[in-house]
Formats: sequence, C-alpha cells, structure tokens
Amino acid sequence: MENQPLFTNDAIVFGILMISLGFVFYTESIKQGFWKKFYKIVPGVLMCYLIPAIFNSFGIISADTSKTYYIASRFLLPASLVLMTLSIDLKAIFNLGPKALIIFFTGTIGIVIGGPLAILLISIFSPETVGGLGFDAVWRGLSTLAGSWIGGGANQAAMLEIYQYNPEKYGGMVLVDIVVANVWMAILLIGIGKTEKIDKWLKADNSAIENLKQKVSSFSESVTRNPTLTDLMVILALAFGAVGIAHLGAENISSFLKDNFEVVADKTSALSSFSSKFFWMVTIATIIGISLSFTKAKNYEGAGASKIGSIFIYVLVATIGMKMDLSGILEKPGLIAIGFVWMAIHAGLLILVAKLIRAPYFFLAVGSQANVGGAASAPVVAAAFHPSLATVGVLLAVFGYVVGTYGAILCTILMEIASKVS
Repeated sequence: MENQPLFTNDAIVFGILMISLGFVFYTESIKQGFWKKFYKIVPGVLMCYLIPAIFNSFGIISADTSKTYYIASRFLLPASLVLMTLSIDLKAIFNLGPKALIIFFTGTIGIVIGGPLAILLISIFSPETVGGLGFDAVWRGLSTLAGSWIGGGANQAAMLEIYQYNPEKYGGMVLVDIVVANVWMAILLIGIGKTEKIDKWLKADNSAIENLKQKVSSFSESVTRNPTLTDLMVILALAFGAVGIAHLGAENISSFLKDNFEVVADKTSALSSFSSKFFWMVTIATIIGISLSFTKAKNYEGAGASKIGSIFIYVLVATIGMKMDLSGILEKPGLIAIGFVWMAIHAGLLILVAKLIRAPYFFLAVGSQANVGGAASAPVVAAAFHPSLATVGVLLAVFGYVVGTYGAILCTILMEIASKVS
C-alpha cells in the first residue's frame, strides 16, 4: 500500500492519541514558566488537534489506515452528547435567542455565494484552475464541497450523484475539503482562547450564554459528590445504552425511509440526507440526552457525567486532527486557493453580520462549524467554550443536514454561471 504509516495497529494509534491528549492536559495544568506562556498564545484544544495532525503529516499514523475516527464519531460522540445534555437547561438554551440561527444561516449564505465569487476571483489569475469540460468541469467538483460545507457527508454524496463529477478527479476535491475545513477549524479554535477580546470588539452581549453556563455550573455544584464505582457504571450505562438505542433507531429509521419513500432513497434528491444513519444517530442521542435532563438522571452531573463526556469529545478532537495532512496544502495549489478564498468569504460575511447584530464569538464559531464541520465538529467547538453548550452545536448542525442539499444546489447553479462568465 502507498504511503503506509509507521503504525497501522489501532491499539498503538489510540495509545499515541491518548498520550498526546495527556501531554497537552498535563502541560496546560502547569501554571508557571514556559508552558504558562505557551498556552496563553496557543489554546490547549488546538494542540489536542494539531499534535495528531503533525503525526499524520510525518507518516507516523494515518486516518486512512485507522478506524479510530470511525469509533470516536460513531460511539464516543453520541455518548458525549448524552452526558453533556444530561444537565442541560432547555429553557436557558431557548433564551439564547434568535442570534444563533441568524449567524447559522449567514454562514450558509456565505458558502452559497462564496463558491461562485471564489471562481470569479481565481479565474482572473488562473482561468485554467476553474475550467474543465463536461463531467471534468471544476464547478461540478466544487458542488461536492458546497454539499459538505453546508450539510455533511450525506449532502456531499448527494451532490456527487446529482452532478456526476469525474470520480477519478474527486480525490482532489476531498483533499480541498479536508485541508481548508481543518485549517478553518484550527483558526476558530485559536479564537476560543481570545473570546473575551473578540466579544469586546464585536460589542457582543453574551449575557445569555454566561447565564446558561452559570446555571449549569451552579446545578453541578449543588449535586457534586465523590463518584462511587456505582455512579460511574450508571453514567457509562446511560451513555452507551443510549448509543445502542441511537444506532438501533438510526438503522431502522434510515431503512424505513429508504424503503418507503423514493425521494429519500434517491441520492440525487434534496431529501437524501434523511437516509443518513449518522444524521439519525446524532439526532436520537441528543433527544435521549435532553429527555434524561427532565429526570433524576440529571443528578449524575454531580458525579462527573459531563467530564466523562468531555473526555470522549477530546478523543474525537484528536481523531479529527489525525485526518489533517499539513503537506496536503502544497499538493493542489489552485484548488486549495479556491477553497481558502471561498472560506474567507464565508468568514468575512459571518464577522460582518456578527458585528452588526452584536452576536458573541460563540455563535460565530459554532454557527460556522455547524455548516462547515457538521455534527462531528460543531459540538466539539461548542464544548470548547463550555461542556453545557455542546447541545447548541448539535441542534445547529442538524439544521445544516436539512438545508445542505438545497443550499448546495443553489450554490452549484451560481458556480456554473460564474464558470461560464469567467
């Protein structure tokens, strides 16, 4: 096999990822000297993401030969969503107001108009980069990016099916998706360490977010206890029992919809994302978590439920980082340039609207990731602000799945027009 990494055994890969996380958390806890200065500049969550990316880039480990991302995203992500929503105050989430949705849809619009504008701008300097005829046309390939960056993997697959981009060249688009989306996520994570400064510049009112964090923290303190072995077993039973139910429900709902509704089974349909098992798994896990928050199960927050959920989220962060190959930035410079211009337009529009409506950086970061990263990374970014906020990331990402294919089709129509104009 080409470019075989040094370690392919998942037990070793997982060990490396856990040592990386342990190293970051230990050094971040040192409150003096070099490490104190280092973590003032570089947020710990970024390092959890970057160290596996460096290992991947140097061929030590690889997401291509490892199942650790699959395990983290399919087992640990839904478990963390349940544990992090156990103590959620749903009323306080609704009190966050409409700004979260406004920013989310601004991010969607940024992707829709960003694609055609990027084509027009890059065509001035390199017309051949945005050219191509028939099924080799670059705009057809970029349609898959639009699907991925508004919705997720299911929407991306739908766009590939609808516009029939040359499968031999599709790998180049996947590279752009991974490189640009991961670099943008890294930038958002850097911003988390400077949230107060950014909010001050945005003149944002983040009182509702602080109120939610305070409510969850106060509740956690009121029920805090030394966890017994029984407590920890029950927490894991709730988490992974819910994961099992989420997978069972996802398989049955997905199969039922595909078998009974042609519009869902048709990969070219805008409703095909409802056939995604991942979509239903995340949705069901979140519903279970929210339902448990109305029961006595929420008291397990005092025994460390959200801390265990945070561990699972950080393992997911490390496996997402492992998908990033820093050397890939140099491989397809023209296409990568389109991707970065596109993402810059998305970011610029988000910053403009956030400034106008005085939305906090939290909404900007999570609203963007709900589009670009989807249900796997939106809760990661949200939880980096505070574990109780992970649910906000999931709820917005679910919107992304729903509008993903519609938005991507509109974007692709505009990109085709832009390609002909240029």
